[in-house]
Amino acid sequence: MSLVKKIVKRMKVKNELARQVMGEILGTFVLLLFGCAAAAQVKTSRETKGQFLSVNMAFSVGVMSAMYLCRAVSGAHLNPAVSLSFCVLGDLAWIKLLPYSLGQILGAYLASGLVYLIYHDAIMEFSGGILTVFGPNETASIFATYPTDVVSVQTNFLDQVVGTAMLMLCILPLNDKRNAPAPEALLPPIVATVVLGISMSMSANCGAAINPARDLGPRLFTFTAGWGTEVFTCVLY
Repeated sequence: MSLVKKIVKRMKVKNELARQVMGEILGTFVLLLFGCAAAAQVKTSRETKGQFLSVNMAFSVGVMSAMYLCRAVSGAHLNPAVSLSFCVLGDLAWIKLLPYSLGQILGAYLASGLVYLIYHDAIMEFSGGILTVFGPNETASIFATYPTDVVSVQTNFLDQVVGTAMLMLCILPLNDKRNAPAPEALLPPIVATVVLGISMSMSANCGAAINPARDLGPRLFTFTAGWGTEVFTCVLY
């Protein structure tokens, strides 16, 4: 046995829940790294290196890649709403809901931090060195989603409920043995296509987050990285 294999064997995590949470951290990290990096590229290049569709497609590729990466370990929920649904359906123990959710948020936070490091120079040039949540040179929307100023809180709430419900309605039957389930190997691209469809059709009001971890993790990062408390209160114009 090679030295590398011996080291890997010794580092193997034996606790099942710990492995699952690590899987969710890594999977959500990959998802957000693709998506937020695409958003940074589009925003800082002023749409000369991609457009809004580029971000939608990048998030979808992130979903597919993350699912192939950690589905066998944790189920690749990547989303507290998905984990909650699985708890309600009895497919995930309720005791795992909080660790899963915290892992997903942490993965999103870490990915946002790496995107910030990669695109730091471009962000600073675009924003004039001022990290803001509003105005023509705002950069907060690279990381988290924000509602438009013409949409009411009630409509935004309905928007997210419908978007998340559509996600669950479309992906839960894929593994249902009583409903002509999709082949296991094709589940990631199918789910990615569903996410792409939702992103392309339900983004206008507030960005189609449909994932508390996808939004909260990056929002917490922007709060700690210098955008201030306005990341929790401000509406983009």
